[in-house]
Parts: sequence; C-alpha cells; structure tokens
Amino acid sequence: MTLADWIDRHAAFTPDRVALTCDEDVLTYAALADAIAHAAGMLHDRLGVRLGDRVAWLGHNAPEMLVLLFACSRLGAIFLPLNWRLAAPEHAWILDDCQAKALFAGVEFAEHAAGLKAGQPDLRLVGVGGPVEGAQDYAALVAEARPLASAPDAAGHATPALLCYTSGTTGRSKGALLDQRALLFNALNSLHMHDLTAGDRVLTTLPMFHVGGLNIQTLPALYAGATVLLHRQFDPQRTLDALVGEGITLAVLVPAQLVALLGLPGWNEADLSRLRALTTGSTLVPLTLIERIHARGVPLIQVYGSTETAPLATYLVAADAVRKAGSCGLPALHCEVRIVDEQDHDVEPGVSGELWVRGPNVMRGYWNQPDTTAEALVDGWYRSGDVGHADADGFLWIDDRKKEVIISGGENIYPAELENLLAEHPDLVEAAVVGRDDPKWGEVPVAVVVAHAGRPVDVAAVRGWFEGKLARYKHPHDVVYRDALPRNAMGKIEKDAVRALVRELFSTDTA
Repeated sequence: MTLADWIDRHAAFTPDRVALTCDEDVLTYAALADAIAHAAGMLHDRLGVRLGDRVAWLGHNAPEMLVLLFACSRLGAIFLPLNWRLAAPEHAWILDDCQAKALFAGVEFAEHAAGLKAGQPDLRLVGVGGPVEGAQDYAALVAEARPLASAPDAAGHATPALLCYTSGTTGRSKGALLDQRALLFNALNSLHMHDLTAGDRVLTTLPMFHVGGLNIQTLPALYAGATVLLHRQFDPQRTLDALVGEGITLAVLVPAQLVALLGLPGWNEADLSRLRALTTGSTLVPLTLIERIHARGVPLIQVYGSTETAPLATYLVAADAVRKAGSCGLPALHCEVRIVDEQDHDVEPGVSGELWVRGPNVMRGYWNQPDTTAEALVDGWYRSGDVGHADADGFLWIDDRKKEVIISGGENIYPAELENLLAEHPDLVEAAVVGRDDPKWGEVPVAVVVAHAGRPVDVAAVRGWFEGKLARYKHPHDVVYRDALPRNAMGKIEKDAVRALVRELFSTDTA
C-alpha cells in the first residue's frame, strides 16, 4: 500500500464527504482520489517520473500540492516542497543537490521559477494556476492524462516519500528524507494526540513546505477521513473568521500566529465553542501566552519534534493542557525518547540532557550527507541536539537548543530562561538572547529586544528585570534594541540572523 491508498479507501467508504477545501475549490474524497490518479498518470506518462525520482513544488498552500504528494507516493517518487521564502540561489542549490526531475510552480512564483529553469535546462517545469514562462500547463497535462490507480513499480510504505530541506548549523541546507512508513506512523501519533476522527474539521494555515504545516494535522486528517480547510497563506482575521464561522475543531498555530490572533479586536468575543484544541510548537512557548489561550476555554497543546522526526516525537493531549501547561508532553504513541548526559547515559527526572528520539517516524537520513547522517543517527536513535528534562511524571520540558547554550565562565546559560522572563516584561514585544565572545568569561549573553511603541526602555531597566529571578551570571551583559526580530515562515525567530547582528555590533568591542 501507498499513502494514496488512504484516499482511495475513503473514496470507497465515503465518496461524497468533503476532503479538502481551498478558496472556491471543494474536493470530495472521490474527487480527490480521481485527481491523484490523473496526476500520477501525468507524472508517469508525460514527465517520465519513476521510482525514486524527485518532484519539487514551489508555491503557496494549494490542493495541487497535496494531490502531487499523494501521486508521487503512488509512483514511489519523492516529493520535495520548497520553502518559497528562500532566495533563487538557495532554491537552485537544493534542486541541483537532489537532482530534481520536475518542478511544479505556482503562478505567484512564475518569474522565479522561470529563472530556475534557465539555470537547469534539464528540469521539467510545470506551471500551476496560470502561465509560467517556459513551462507546461498543469491543468492541460492532467486533463490529457490517463488515470493511474496502481503503482507500476514496487512502491509501498518502505519507499522514500518526502524530502524536506532544513537549515544546517554549518550554513548548508540538509535534506531530511522521510519514507511513507514515517508519514503513516506520524499520522497515527497525531490521531492519538488530537483524538482525531472523520468528524473533525481541520484548519491549515501554516505553510506546508514545513512538516509542521503538512504533517501535524493536514495529512493525519486525510488519513482519518476528516475535512481540511486550507488557507494559501496565513491571515489573522481570515483565520479567526474561519475558527468562528467554519466549524473548525482543530488547528495548528505557532506562537507568532497566536500573538497575531490575540491582537485582533474580535478575539475576546469570538465564539470558539466548536474548537476542541489548538496545537502549537516550533519554538518555546511563553506561559503567559498559554494562559491567555486557556482563558478562552480552549486547550493549547504543545508538540515537540523536528523535520527529522516527521515531526511528532512528544506531545500533550487536551486533558493535560492546563495541569502541564508549558510541557511538551509524553513520548508519542509510536515513539521512544531518551534524555542523556554527555556520556550518553540516561539522566534522572529533573536533570537536563540531550533528547534522543527513536521510532518508525524518524527520517532515513540526510540527502547526500552521509557524515552528517552518521552523526545524527546512532543505532536508530536521532540525536536531536535539543536540551530538555522530564518531570517526576515523565512529561518533557524543553530547556533549549544544545547549540544555543552559552558557556560563560564554565557555567551553562540557556537563552530560553532569559527569553521567557523577557516575554513577561510589560514594555517589550519580543526578545531573543544569544551569546557573544568575551575575553574574560568566554561568552556572555546579549538580549536583542523589540519595545512597544511609545514605551522606551533603557538598558538598566531591562537588566533590572532579572534581579532576584535568575542568577547574576545569567543576566544579559548587553541589550540591543531593534524594530523587529528576523523570523522564518513558521514564525520562529531566526537565531542565526540575530547572532550575525550581535557579531557585527560587537566585533570591535572587547569590553
């Protein structure tokens, strides 16, 4: 069986149930199965896609994106969703690195895609939703294609299915390769986490080029036979309108999106009675934000994971949302998690260590990077580089990214501790903490903050905020003000960009 068989089975049982809506497009399970069959035929017959070939997507969220993913799974091809926020040279490097056979580009990226095609003449370019220079037309190709309802090659759950490139610590992107089995077990984990059933209506606003947007709820919802409402891009007001007026029962929203919703004038009066839970993750979530969501009677449940774990490794369930607020929950139903010290020994509850994850949801490895893969995967365990601890009940609490630990005078400082306190400062909008070199201490923490308009805060006031709350060696030595912090498409602060800023500002400062 392949992922596409999920849709075929639902089309047989409930052909008229709505599977997917996006703007004016409405696809029942029968219509979605038919679209996948024709797309598979188009890929195989017209573009020559075969087992193991890479097929890329460059565009906003769209029904065609999901159709192509399922069609690729039927052929045993590998689907590659590109982060559309990347620059052309970054896209060109990824396409060359994985030797993509075809690129499907939304009309909104027509010029960008045409430039990529010019640099890679062997790349088959297909335009979706409108004309793209030098491209074949998706709608025309599909209309002419014969439906392909079974795999011509030996595709199945052991076959690679999804290739997602993530930022690397060295600056070179890493392509995490997930097989169909990983996506299946991730879906099973999601069903357990969310108590997800065919009766749910799931809202997807996160970009699906990230596993958070694609795999936390979207693919699991289609596995369960539920209905997915797809937004091409996140818009706060439209999201709130959908939560209220579309009968949404589940949605994934990262902290930056939640903050945007909370800032809308209609948030406090919105009828959220159909909403069973909101899921969040991607970054550390301030307790104050969690409490504001809970105040509306909606459980906010956190997930911990990464692209390499598809991503569900641990999670809260709604029943634990209040009593374990701030925790990332317990290991997923089909997953193991260890917390180990620097000698790779398991630590006791309450002691911080590196998080290791093992399970059928874990990636096969990094594309074309055997050495990096060997470092990350040892005896089936994915060494995450994240630091966390378990409480006496076994619930996971994230302390920080291992690579972000600041070592000052031989003492470890986790930026999250400072950031969580800064998140509670009444005059600050947001903050990020990174380390800078110091001749005396080795490293010292620096806070880069954004203040509310009309509420200027001086350095002494920010430093004073930590008095009596954290040990003195953890207090920021410097405070830098900016109008905004750099963020990626998931709303996560780009720490590498913040570090670059701090290096530039203090490159000649040795005080």
